Amino acid sequence: MSSTYLGLPVRGVRVDLNAPQGPCEWWRHTLGHGGINTHPLPQHVVNGVKKLQPRLIRIFIQEAFKVYPEHGRFDWALLDAYMASFAATGAKVVASIDIKPAPLFPEIDHTIWMPNDVEEWQQVIAAMVHRYSVENPIVTYWEIGNETDIGEDGGTPYLIPDPDDYMAFYKMTIKPILEVFPDAKVGGPASCWIDNQPLVGFVERCLEEGVRLDFISWHRYNNNPDMHVLGVEKAKKRLEGFGDHRPEMLYTEWAPNFMSVKDGLDRHQALHNQNIAIQETASEPYRAAIIAASIIGMLGAGLDWSFYYHIWDQCFYPDEFRSFYSERGLGLMYEHWNEVPHRFGVFGVDGEVRPHYFVYQMLTHLGPETIAAESDDPAVRLLATRGEDGASILLVNYDLSATRDQIIQLCFQDPDPGEKLLTVYRIDKDQNWSEETLELQPVERRTVVTMDEYRCQVLLPANSVVLVKLVKKA
Repeated sequence: MSSTYLGLPVRGVRVDLNAPQGPCEWWRHTLGHGGINTHPLPQHVVNGVKKLQPRLIRIFIQEAFKVYPEHGRFDWALLDAYMASFAATGAKVVASIDIKPAPLFPEIDHTIWMPNDVEEWQQVIAAMVHRYSVENPIVTYWEIGNETDIGEDGGTPYLIPDPDDYMAFYKMTIKPILEVFPDAKVGGPASCWIDNQPLVGFVERCLEEGVRLDFISWHRYNNNPDMHVLGVEKAKKRLEGFGDHRPEMLYTEWAPNFMSVKDGLDRHQALHNQNIAIQETASEPYRAAIIAASIIGMLGAGLDWSFYYHIWDQCFYPDEFRSFYSERGLGLMYEHWNEVPHRFGVFGVDGEVRPHYFVYQMLTHLGPETIAAESDDPAVRLLATRGEDGASILLVNYDLSATRDQIIQLCFQDPDPGEKLLTVYRIDKDQNWSEETLELQPVERRTVVTMDEYRCQVLLPANSVVLVKLVKKA
């Protein structure tokens, strides 16, 4: 026992329930999915996502759905089933438009972005918006393209790095959206980073020309939570010219860089000349720690929406993409999802739950108001909230270079003394959850009596996430 626990450092965390800091809109940090195949979410995954209370989910409407197979004919069968599975989670949808119908784009080339008939393209977009925003009120945000700065490398068939070209594509596409569904929010370009073209020039041109822009979107895969916060800060700076009419900031695709070991950012893995993708890495608790630490940072930075990629791991079927993807692009998708899978999903291919699912479940336990809290250790990132019944504290022990096991002594300044229920949940290597019910199991639950100040201690292993609840006993 002495070597296991008594030798651990004890760090202080102070929480003041009587010091409100503003609303805690945890629901702004949600999930994304898609771009790999046409399979709807299975019912087990739908049920699991619904438990997370999402308000928005971001998806791809990929050409693989073949909604416009020939001139004058629509086929909604595949996409209807797909969209219905997301609607069943209770969320509305941010839809990235990535269709490239063969009648309008007969040549397979991701550098071709102009359809052979603009009017017919707009008719196709209008029909899709009518079906999924009007007839079936599912989509509220329409994102024009996905990773248009890298095209097929980003999983979609448009390479439009030039801001002028992207502006033309954007204006051509939002026109029918807004005519059919004036309440839609439109934006883009889902670049791979906030500093990439066409995003930079596109924002400038929208300002100069007064073009409708309800949101900008960008992506990043990185293990450093501060990098995700940096993107928000850069986005705010880039949008300063809009003043009080600033477009929303949507981080429509992000995750830790679980796979890459080439750039040296992932210090949990040694440098190697290829990616590492073994099953044993899928449930490493540090994945959950990176995600939780990043969300805490992005909440503090004031991001409007983030969409962790992704909900459910899947395999890639080359034949679904063959009619609109080059052989090189098919090879990349085949490698990334069949041979060296990223294992990003909060659910695995067969529906098994991953640790990072429970980060989003912990968010649902947070109160609506942030309260003052501070830690003695910069490696311990925290978010303290309160609701009508008491306090909820999210603690993350993650640092790129020096994370270690420790004990946290929580000190609550409590303006409402009395009998309470103390509950502690933890995401760590022990996997304290039920695969069947998709619920975290508490590692501690006990009745306590608090006075004006109350202290308790919790174990916070390296690369773990802990939720502590101190609430009135029912």
